[in-house]
Amino acid sequence: MTKPVIGVLALQGGVAEHLAALERSGADARPVRRAEELAAVQGIVLPGGESTTMTRLLDTFELYEPLRERLAAGLPAYGSCAGMIMLSREVLDSDGRGDRELPAVRPLGALDVVVRRNAFGRQADSFETDLEFAGIPDGPVHAVFIRAPWVEKVGEDVEVLAAVPDTGAVDPDTTGRDAAAGRIVAVQQGPVLATAFHPELVGGDERVHRYFVQIVRARLGSTAQA
Repeated sequence: MTKPVIGVLALQGGVAEHLAALERSGADARPVRRAEELAAVQGIVLPGGESTTMTRLLDTFELYEPLRERLAAGLPAYGSCAGMIMLSREVLDSDGRGDRELPAVRPLGALDVVVRRNAFGRQADSFETDLEFAGIPDGPVHAVFIRAPWVEKVGEDVEVLAAVPDTGAVDPDTTGRDAAAGRIVAVQQGPVLATAFHPELVGGDERVHRYFVQIVRARLGSTAQA
């Protein structure tokens, strides 16, 4: 079986970890830093990092518009943490001053969702938990949240794949305890997948990456039949 060519946006974040997980999941994984490299891939992963910095780097490397255009044309994409923020249609900030958009982040609009940046709190509020993830078999997915976003609103075509369970996943002494339960942390719309957590940091479990590789394969199959 021919391996699908899947790129990882290699501007910041856990690039090497995503590349390795994709390779183990049956993809031909390649770093993407230039428009010509983007043009050669059949799917793209947007890793974690810092969304304002990612926006600036996409402009610096002249990748923002080429990526936005390919996503609009149906390129399969997976975003983890900051990648989820970048794939959304609207970003809210969490700075204690109420809802406001964050002009320094220019999301790519590939997912009809509203995402709250740094929703679970600061670095000290990072946590791990197990999630029931729709479409992924063999038990819960272990999820690592680091200054993570969550999804506040979803469009009618967006499927919710996972939410934080109401099991005390966040320590009761942290600010995120009451807010975390029930929050949406994984979504899919067509060939676009996003998680608020970092599956690339869980060694030996590539199920989320394999799920995305299957999305890319399905997209390639439907394109070939068209």
